[in-house]
Parts: sequence; C-alpha cells; structure tokens
Amino acid sequence: MDETFILLLLADSNLPTGSFVASSGLESYTTHGFLSLEPTKTEGTLAFVRDSLHSYAHSALPFTSDAHGIVAALAQLGQDTQQALASLTALDALYESMTVNHVARRASTAQGTALLALYAKAFSSTRSSSSAVMTALVDQLKLAARRGDTYGHLPVCWGVLTAALGLSLGRAQHLALFLHARSILSAAVRLNTIGPYLSQQILLMDIQPLVDGLVAQCCNLRSETDLDLDLDEGGHTTGPASTWPLGDIIAIRHDLQHSRIFNS
Repeated sequence: MDETFILLLLADSNLPTGSFVASSGLESYTTHGFLSLEPTKTEGTLAFVRDSLHSYAHSALPFTSDAHGIVAALAQLGQDTQQALASLTALDALYESMTVNHVARRASTAQGTALLALYAKAFSSTRSSSSAVMTALVDQLKLAARRGDTYGHLPVCWGVLTAALGLSLGRAQHLALFLHARSILSAAVRLNTIGPYLSQQILLMDIQPLVDGLVAQCCNLRSETDLDLDLDEGGHTTGPASTWPLGDIIAIRHDLQHSRIFNS
C-alpha cells in the first residue's frame, strides 16, 4: 500500500484511539496555574507543547523505534513470532518501569491497546503470508494485554502498528511526534486556552520545525533494554530519558482536581 495513503489514514482524527480523552498533563498544568506564568495563554500553551514534546521524544521515541525494528524484522526475515512477542513484552515492561507518572501510564495503555484493536478490526489482512504473520502477532499481543501479561503502552504499540502497515521508521517517528503535539493542541482548544484557528496556525508555523528538529535529534535513540545507558560525547544518555520532570509532577496531580474534562 502507498505510504502516503497510510500516513493520511493514521493522521485522521476520527481514528478510534482514545487520544481525545487525554490532555497529556495540560489540564492539570492549567488548573495549577502554571499556564498563567507566561504573558498570554497562547504563549503558555506553546511553551507547554515544546516542553512536553521534547520530553516525549526523548522518553517514548526510543521504544517506538525498537518496537518498529522488532516487527519489521519479523516481516522481512520471517523470524519466530513468539520470539518477537517476547521481545515486545520485555520492551513494554521496561517502558512501564520507566514511566513513574501513573496518570501517563494509564493514558498510554488505554491508547496503546486501542491501536492494537484498530489494527485487528480495521487494518489486518490475511491476503498474503506476511500480512497473516502481522495479524497473528498483533492478535497475540492484544490478547496478552487483555490477560494482563503485558501492558500495551502507546509507544510500543505505535511501533508495532506502523511496522505492520509497512510504514518506514522515519515516517513512524515523525508522525508519532506530530500526533502528540496535535493531541495537546486539541486539548487546549477544549480547555479554551487557545481557539481552533490559532491551533491550526500553531501546527503550521511552530510544530513542524519542532517535530523536524526532535526527529533529527532522537531518531537514533534506542531503549537500551539492558539498562546499560552509555553517554555520548555531549554527556547525554543514548537511551530514553525524561527531560521535563516538572511536567510529570504536575500531571501526577491530575486526579486531585475537583473537576476534570479529561481522564488524564
């Protein structure tokens, strides 16, 4: 299938992935008054998007890349499905252990398992042997998540979905960050911190250079599943890392709000 057409499908806001019920911490950030620290709500919203996107790229993208590699190898080399499933489960468990924010974990597993259901119900095919292998893998992963044998986190499941659909790793990484930014701006519109037209303007003018820069910076990061994190020449870890701990702390307080629009 044409890659451009797959990108259009996955970028469709009507996909039933549950992203509309998550604010990525923006609602708690707004309720606790941090948005008002900037001169305007618009600048505060954009600052939140920048910080959240930077942290997400460094913490989640390595897992998406690894999951994509596992599934792509299964499709191209015909490796054992059970071996791939075991590797994905280990990757999922590592992401769970590295995500200290229970609110983020809740949103991640809800959206991740929704992606698996999306593939199984809408995108799976048995017309070729490779498609049948992908369908079998996703079905087993979805069943494991339902049984509680794995978590089904969003970054891992996004890597699985995009690789199963034949999307290149670079496209999968780029779209993952774009969708994260778009979901935050969608939440901002519902929270009335910005309007719908301004949201589209920000996506056009501000988000593209942010996403492009972060993909270039983080495209080679991997999960380092053995937890032996090396340092590059600049002193930065080559594995996943949260770059905005304040955002995690504020998001953890989401359930303490007296009234909430979003589930997370």
